[in-house]
Amino acid sequence: MVSNDRREFQRLRLAKPILALLDGQNALILDIGISGAYVEHYGRAKVGDRFMLLFKWKGNDVEFVGETAHTIVIRKTGSADVSHSGLRFVQPVADAEKLLNDMVATFVGKVLAAQKANAGAIEPSSAVALVDLGGARRARTRSFLTYRFRGGSWSREMSESSAQPGDGFTVAGYEDHHELESLCRAYETTDEEGRHLIQLVAELSARTVKKS
Repeated sequence: MVSNDRREFQRLRLAKPILALLDGQNALILDIGISGAYVEHYGRAKVGDRFMLLFKWKGNDVEFVGETAHTIVIRKTGSADVSHSGLRFVQPVADAEKLLNDMVATFVGKVLAAQKANAGAIEPSSAVALVDLGGARRARTRSFLTYRFRGGSWSREMSESSAQPGDGFTVAGYEDHHELESLCRAYETTDEEGRHLIQLVAELSARTVKKS
C-alpha cells in the first residue's frame, strides 16, 4: 500500500524507478502522475522550492518546472543528505505534458492488463480501452461526467469540476458510452489499487477538456 504522504497527487507507483535529473543532479522518480512526481534526490529542499525535473520517454526529453509540496530527509550518504520530495508540476517545457500523458497511460494499461492474473477482473482488451479514453471522439464541450458507485449501483451526472470523487471517477463529457461501461465494470471488480489506477486514466481524459 502506498502511504498517505505519497498520495497527495494521483500518482502511479513505479515498480522500477525512473532515472532523472533534478536541477542537473541525478535523481530517481519513485511515483509519477500527470500532476506531480515523488522523487528521491540528494540535498535538502523546502516547501515551495522550485526545480527543473528532466527524464526520458521513448527517447524524448520530458521536462517540467516542479514545486516542492512536501519533503523529508530519509538518510545520509557520506556527507550528503538524501531526501524524498513530492513535486507538483507547475510548468511543462515544450511537449512535456503530451509525452507525460502518453507515458502514464502506457504504464497504467500494462498494470491493469497484468491484474487479469488476479481473479480475472480485467481483460487486456478492456485495459487497452481504458487508456484510450483520450482518443475517443471529440465534441465541443466544457463539461465533465462524474460516475459514483454507491450501494452496488452507479449514478451519473454532468459536472463543471474535473475532480476525482472517492467513490468513482470523472471523465471528459464527450467520452464514448461503451468505453465508460467498461470502465465501470472494471471499477466494480478491481481492488483499491486498481481503482486508483482507473482514476488516473479518468484524469487523463478530464484534462483534455479545454478550459473556457
